[in-house]
Amino acid sequence: MEEETHKKQAQNSQEESKKNLQKDAKGFLESIKQYLKELLDFREDTDHEATLQAIKADIPFKGATAWVLIFAVFVASIGLNANSTAVVIGAMLISPLMGPILGIGMSFALNDIVTFKKSLTNLGTMIGLSLLASFLFFYFFPLSEDNSELLGRVSPDIRDVLIAFFGGLALMVARTKRGTIASVIFGVAIGTALMPPLCTAGYGLAKGNWQYFFGALYLFTINTIFIALATFIVLKLLRFPMHKYANAAKRKRYATVATIVGVSVMIPAIFTFIRVFNENQINTQINGFINNEIKSNKYLQLMDWSRDLDKKEISLNFFNEVTEATENDLTNELADAKEYPNLEGFSLKIKGSDTKSFALITSAYKEKREELLESKNIIAGLQKQISDLQETITSLNQRIEEDALNKNQKVVAFSRIAKDAKIRYVDIEEIGFASVLSSKDFIKIDTMPIATIKWSIKIPDSIVNTKEKELRSWLQKELELDTLFLKRER
Repeated sequence: MEEETHKKQAQNSQEESKKNLQKDAKGFLESIKQYLKELLDFREDTDHEATLQAIKADIPFKGATAWVLIFAVFVASIGLNANSTAVVIGAMLISPLMGPILGIGMSFALNDIVTFKKSLTNLGTMIGLSLLASFLFFYFFPLSEDNSELLGRVSPDIRDVLIAFFGGLALMVARTKRGTIASVIFGVAIGTALMPPLCTAGYGLAKGNWQYFFGALYLFTINTIFIALATFIVLKLLRFPMHKYANAAKRKRYATVATIVGVSVMIPAIFTFIRVFNENQINTQINGFINNEIKSNKYLQLMDWSRDLDKKEISLNFFNEVTEATENDLTNELADAKEYPNLEGFSLKIKGSDTKSFALITSAYKEKREELLESKNIIAGLQKQISDLQETITSLNQRIEEDALNKNQKVVAFSRIAKDAKIRYVDIEEIGFASVLSSKDFIKIDTMPIATIKWSIKIPDSIVNTKEKELRSWLQKELELDTLFLKRER
C-alpha cells in the first residue's frame, strides 16, 4: 500500500515538473516575442500628419529648389569628369530629386490624384532640367576618356534594384518617425544615387552615345520606381488614412485610375527585377566558369574574353594553341547542368594562337636573343678596333714630332697647339703652320715660319685685327720663334 502511495506521489511530482517547465518555456517565448515586438515595431512612433506634410513640402519645384538642382547637376558632372567619388557624393546630398519620387509613392498609397499629378509634373521638369544642364556641361567640357565613375552608371544590375528598394524602405521609415532622422535621409540619397545617372545620360547626349544615354536613364528609372514602391509599401503597412473626396463616385474613379497606373508601373518593375536578377545569375556563373575551368588550368593561357547575353555566346581568346579535344572538354563543362544551370544554351567561341605551339614561340625568342648577344659581341669587337686605331694614330703623331725635334727643327706638337688655340679663340675655324722658303734678292734664301688662320665670317675685321695680334704673340711664344708671320684666310 505504501509503495503505491509513493509511486503516485512520484508521478504527480513529475507531471508537476513538466507543467512548470512548459510554463517557463512559454513564458520565455512570450518574453522573446515581446522583446522583438518592442525592438522592431515602429507603428506607435509614427507621426502621420507630420510625415505627409514633410513629403508634400519637398514636392514643389521652383525658385531656390530649381537652382539647387542645377548646381547639384554641375557638381555631379564635375565629379564624373574628374572621376572623383567624393564630389559625386556631395552632389547626391544636395540634390532635391527625392521629393517628387516620394510624392508619387505616397499618392498611390493614399489614392491622392492631385498629389500624383503635381509630383509627376515636378519630377518630369527636374529630369528635363538635369539632362539639359548636364548636356551643356559635357558639351563644353567633354571627358578625355570614359572613367569608372561614369561607366558604373550605364549598366544596372540586381544590386542597383535592391539598393533602391531597401534604401527607399529605410527612407520612409525614417520619414514616418517623430523627428526626422537626417543621417538616414542623407545615406539613402548617397546609396540610391539619383543624380549621377542623369548626368551620365546628359553625357551620352553630348557625345551622341545612345547606349550610355538609355543605360543611365534606365538605371535612374529603376531607382525611381523602387523608391516609390518602398514608399507605397511602408505607408500601406502603417495604415495611413486614404485621401478623402466629397464625391463618392469621384473617389471611386480616382481609386480606379490610381490602381491602373500603379499596376502599369509595377508590372514593368517586376519584369525588370526578374530580368536583372537572371542576368546577374548568368554573369555570376559565367565568371565562375572562367575562373574554375579556364584560369585554374595551367595549360591554358587566356588573353581576354567577352560575353554576349543576347546571342548566348562566350568568346575566349587564348595565347596558346587550343586543340579540338580541349574545345570539346570546355564545351562539355559549360553544358554541365549541375554546375552551370543558368548557362543552358550558351556556346563557346574559341580562338587559339596562330602559331603551332607555345614551345615554338619560346624557341624563336631564344634564337633572337642569341642573335642579339652575338651582335653585341661584334659591336664590342669593333669598338676595341677603333680604340686600337686611335692609339696607333696618337703614337704616330708622337713619333713624327720626336723625329722633327731630333733634326733640330723648330717643331712642336701641332695637335696640342691647335687644340689650345681653339679653346682660347673660339672664332677660329681653321689653323695651319708651315716653314716657307723665301728670297728677297734671289740669292740668299731664308726660312719664314707662317701661321695660316681662318676666322669665322661673323667676326668684324676690327675685332679680328686685335685678336690676331694676341694670337701672334701667343703662337710665337709656344713655337719658340723669334719671328712669325700670320696669313689670314676668310
